[in-house]
Amino acid sequence: MPERDPTQRFTDRVADYTRFRPSYPRGAIDAILDGLGEPRALVAADVGAGTGISARLLGERGVRVIAIEPNAAMRKGAAPHPRVQWREGTGEATGLDGSSVDLVLCAQAYHWMDPPAACAEFARVLRPGGRLALMWNDGDESTPVAGAYYELLRRVATDGTLSHKTAAAGPTMAAPFETMERLTFRNVQRMDSEGLIGRAMSASYVPKTGPERDWLVGELSTLHDAHAGGDGLAAFDCRVVLYLGEKS
Repeated sequence: MPERDPTQRFTDRVADYTRFRPSYPRGAIDAILDGLGEPRALVAADVGAGTGISARLLGERGVRVIAIEPNAAMRKGAAPHPRVQWREGTGEATGLDGSSVDLVLCAQAYHWMDPPAACAEFARVLRPGGRLALMWNDGDESTPVAGAYYELLRRVATDGTLSHKTAAAGPTMAAPFETMERLTFRNVQRMDSEGLIGRAMSASYVPKTGPERDWLVGELSTLHDAHAGGDGLAAFDCRVVLYLGEKS
């Protein structure tokens, strides 16, 4: 992984992240909550919550969510939700009390954490029988738009983050979460040209200025136009990968 501090990588990406990152499908949230009981009785920690995409999805189900995010700009950029409370913290040091939550969710975030330290922290804050959920929303490179999109991004990437395919390879886990169930879901993000470019600009490894950025914008615009339907939108296919584990 790159040496750049992962807690600060997205400071200059908040606006694009908020506007252009995809949500998660209903089926994935169903699977995360399945068997845990009445949602309004649950307390969840969304660790590495970013701008709150997944935290709000849990909150909309009635779950009380403590959103843990180390980056102040990301926390500030989050839309408020009455069931979501924000705190500063990391996967390795959430600041939560022991045995205080029923669910820990890391959505698009676990790969920035130190696995042994994070797993120990998740085990500490989860109640017995509580659940750990790790989720990624990755472009499906077997499809035309997503495949071409990532080929373009690889040509301008500022570090090796894009090649770190945690979701595809399987996350590195530690006790007591060595055994994790793997589920997959399809998710389609339909975007205009601004949306496709904005999604790219939300990635921490994409240059924000300079000739490579300008080249990328032009290529993405061409890619969008080649695949847009009559509504002016192109389909960006994603594969949501979800890992579930329990604390005994």
